[in-house]
Amino acid sequence: MGEAQKPGRATPLQVARAVFWSFFGVRKRAAYEKDAVSLTPLQVIVAGVIGAVILVLSLVTLVYFITS
Repeated sequence: MGEAQKPGRATPLQVARAVFWSFFGVRKRAAYEKDAVSLTPLQVIVAGVIGAVILVLSLVTLVYFITS
């Protein structure tokens, strides 16, 4: 019997896409299962923190321009 191939690590773009869709709250089951085997916890944490910072800064900037 052949050995099962281990999927490679996800690229930064794949990690960003997975985190974006997680923020948005919409995921297909097949995409989730693919991401579950290719993403590492460290990649998800780093991308999540970066995504959260970008989201907060975007909202603060939007509020600043609206109120000024």
